[in-house]
Amino acid sequence: MGEGRRAAAAGRVRQPGLVLTDHFFDVPLDHTAPDGESIRLYAREIVAAGRVRDDLPWLVYLQGGPGFPAGRPIGRENWLDRALEEYRVLLLDQRGTGRSTPANRQTLPLRGTPAEQAAYLAHFRADSIVRDCEHIRHRLTGGRPWTVLGQSFGGFCAVTYLSYAPEGLAEVIVTGGLPSLHAGADTVYRAAYPRMERKTLGHYARYPGDEAAALRIAEHLADRKPGEEEVLPDGSLLTVEAFQQLGIVLGTGDGSHRLHYLLEDAFVDTVAGPRLSDAFTEQVAAVLSRAGSPLYTVLHEAIYAQDGRPTHWSAERVRAEFPQFDCRFEPGGRFLFTGETVHPWMLRTQPALRPLRETAELLAAREGWTPLYDPERLARNTVPVAAVVYHDDLYVDAGHSLETARAIAGLRTWVTDEYEHDGLRASGRTVLDRLLRLVRDEA
Repeated sequence: MGEGRRAAAAGRVRQPGLVLTDHFFDVPLDHTAPDGESIRLYAREIVAAGRVRDDLPWLVYLQGGPGFPAGRPIGRENWLDRALEEYRVLLLDQRGTGRSTPANRQTLPLRGTPAEQAAYLAHFRADSIVRDCEHIRHRLTGGRPWTVLGQSFGGFCAVTYLSYAPEGLAEVIVTGGLPSLHAGADTVYRAAYPRMERKTLGHYARYPGDEAAALRIAEHLADRKPGEEEVLPDGSLLTVEAFQQLGIVLGTGDGSHRLHYLLEDAFVDTVAGPRLSDAFTEQVAAVLSRAGSPLYTVLHEAIYAQDGRPTHWSAERVRAEFPQFDCRFEPGGRFLFTGETVHPWMLRTQPALRPLRETAELLAAREGWTPLYDPERLARNTVPVAAVVYHDDLYVDAGHSLETARAIAGLRTWVTDEYEHDGLRASGRTVLDRLLRLVRDEA
């Protein structure tokens, strides 16, 4: 059963069809200095009811992000139902997220100055997450390799795993998360802005009245005088640029429909004239707030940094190359939503991010980022790998993903337009089942 499962379990609960066990692990902050400071990681073990004592292989799930904890399951929902047929599943809260030693505006001041905070967070990229996994694997499996399922950024981590610790892997499943092995942040965003435009125009083709509705909201926001700004329930200032970021939902299967319903009820009449409704701003805050996931903003561009150069707020700089995203209020003007981008103004408009402003600036200026992938080793890969690539994925460029698929020896790819980036969840069992058959040469 492994020493970790016997000794590290801190609690066990049952849900219909599931047995869930808590695990905590102390790991080095810096794996190159194993005798130095440690941080705590949390992971939730899930096994089908009735199979608790079975000697099942392990599957570790790596969540998308960066900066998000693993999901909190309620019963045998979506992909988990398929996985539990044959695996003991581990949902890992990656370092800094969830119940792992948290990193946010409340805890990071314990590290000291913004410079010390930035130095601390430099250890929170995919290379450290992979070393965390290896530390945990030896505790739980007794050294046996396990299966990794990586969704989105979790897939980036899986490719790092294949690069630097393939001996720990029995098989790898990647869903919407094959990264470019070479592209820096600027290249990533130059490919991303045209996708954002396509997704926006596709939404307007489905819901033709939504562009006028979006333009009306944007013009209302642009006309606000000091003291009249629209403020979200979490205290964030809703600017035109922040409103554009609602386009992030267009990367999911139901996102276009959700955006439509959000736009259609934006305004209410008040004694001060038309204002955005509380119902609207509450829903906007639910999409845009990073109070629960600050690392998504602070570390986002660092996941693309590999060549030693700073990212210098790449998405903000590259946006200037696409002037069509500048909102035009003259007759015939267009309004385009953006998507998965982070910008320095977010550290001013969101209260939960504001205390981390200087830390984020230091990370954006940081030099010396090391490579996250080893193309030569990946070209010699012997671990079975299967990946789904969504043909016009808003978040991860399909062209970059297919180039990487060709560069990893033995990787089998399923390219589809049936699902968007959230296909692993939205498809129920379908996506995981097909990839398991692919990785085993059964399909």
